Amino acid sequence: MDKLDKYRELIYKILSYYASLPYRYADLNSKVIVSQDRNDFLLMNEGWEGQRRVHYCLIHVEIREGKLWIHYDGIEDGITDELLEGGVPENCIVLAFHSPEVRKHTGFAIA
Repeated sequence: MDKLDKYRELIYKILSYYASLPYRYADLNSKVIVSQDRNDFLLMNEGWEGQRRVHYCLIHVEIREGKLWIHYDGIEDGITDELLEGGVPENCIVLAFHSPEVRKHTGFAIA
């Protein structure tokens, strides 16, 4: 299994775990959505919180040029530590939700 396939399995495993967690205060469904080329991974939530409709992306990770671009991470502690624990090196993780100017100070890949 090559590096990218390992990354794909790890991302899917992490997002599936978060999708399985129940919500205490809302009637939400969580879904892991994977693009056809398996390079975009989203964790989506939809449902109802009282009378308010809820529909949003909780996590978006893209595999681009061999690196994991975290475009959005709405998890309280983030998934970066889980990716590192899963064997993804820091130089293969781009915190894309930070500007390029800020990224160079994070210890992770700039692009």
